[in-house]
Amino acid sequence: MDKPANLDHPIHDLLRRRWSPRAFSAETVQPEALRSLLEAARWAASASNLQPWHFIVARKEDKAAFDTLMSCLVPFNQGWCKFAPVLMLTIAKMTNDKGEPNPHAWHDVGQAAAQLTMQASALGLYAHQMAGIEPAKIREVYAVPAGYDPVTAIALGYVGSPDMLDEKLKGREIAPRTRRPLGEFVFVGSFGKAAKL
Repeated sequence: MDKPANLDHPIHDLLRRRWSPRAFSAETVQPEALRSLLEAARWAASASNLQPWHFIVARKEDKAAFDTLMSCLVPFNQGWCKFAPVLMLTIAKMTNDKGEPNPHAWHDVGQAAAQLTMQASALGLYAHQMAGIEPAKIREVYAVPAGYDPVTAIALGYVGSPDMLDEKLKGREIAPRTRRPLGEFVFVGSFGKAAKL
């Protein structure tokens, strides 16, 4: 299934084709592809080059690891993430090496996840990032130390048939993609004053 963005202005085809499915095929994500995605994340930009991102990865082939990570998702996400062949958690180190706060850590983890997502698109894979996680459980289950924040989860794989989803999710899966127009979030001079670019 393909859901290219309906563009107002041209962008790279990898960005146009990227979307976040909930239906994933059973096809295995090969280890070399997974390493490629994580290498892309590794080379993301970060404030002061602190590279605060960390990833916990579980492949469906390792049932115990997969089930453990699945248990750290909110129930709604567990309902569809069971189809994904790979699940990940993103973790942010919230301080620099001197122990001082890094207020940009979450932003930088987002950049790493975005690069992972674009590399997935280049390889014909799809990544669905989600905020529906159980941070306290993640801390407990994975012994996440103080000073590190669980940020998001990512479901990863090849796109599957919308028919595997319940009717409500199937409707969302096949619905056209939408985005706010530039004039609603690009400003000049003052907040809320739409830029005329």
